[in-house]
Amino acid sequence: MLCGGITSFSPLRQHGAGPTKSVGIIGVGGLGHFGILSAAALGCKSIVAISRTSSKKSDALAMGATHFIATDEDPKWTSKNRNSIDILICTVSSPQMPLQKYLSLLRFDGVFVQVGAPEEALPGFSAFSLIGKRIKLTGSSTGSPQEIKDMLQFFADKGVRSWNVNRPMKEANQVCIDFEKGLPRYRYVLVNEKHANEVAKL
Repeated sequence: MLCGGITSFSPLRQHGAGPTKSVGIIGVGGLGHFGILSAAALGCKSIVAISRTSSKKSDALAMGATHFIATDEDPKWTSKNRNSIDILICTVSSPQMPLQKYLSLLRFDGVFVQVGAPEEALPGFSAFSLIGKRIKLTGSSTGSPQEIKDMLQFFADKGVRSWNVNRPMKEANQVCIDFEKGLPRYRYVLVNEKHANEVAKL
């Protein structure tokens, strides 16, 4: 939570996520799953999880998403969901994203927040995507110590728990390999073996 949790929670709080807002989370992974959990805890009106395939749909809905978009499986996903989201958080770190189409999902005065960190430049898009609906395009990193404190208290009050897999420290090398393969559901946590055994008994 001190990394992925606050990275996803902070922009939602900054941009007023709550009962009157529809939120979209692009990418259902280590960051994205925290985004969904956070939006649900904040009581957002609707929470749209966006991924390339529907392989994580059931997980996303269990986390609190109310809708799911699989962009590779539905050729009409853009037209079906146009002008439906107020706050769109992009957690993916690949520059190969349909940014123009993502922006079309936003309502008037909507905001697109990039929190994933691609090493290459993001794809281009038409200026009219911003001008026509007064859309804000911004980014966010982690939060301040006070934001982290507030998040931890809020998560404790709401009973928010990360979806993580505890792995013994001796498997650190394999964890790195599995991480590169995209296997975590949804965070790997390295723990000493004694602690891992105690947790397994709970």
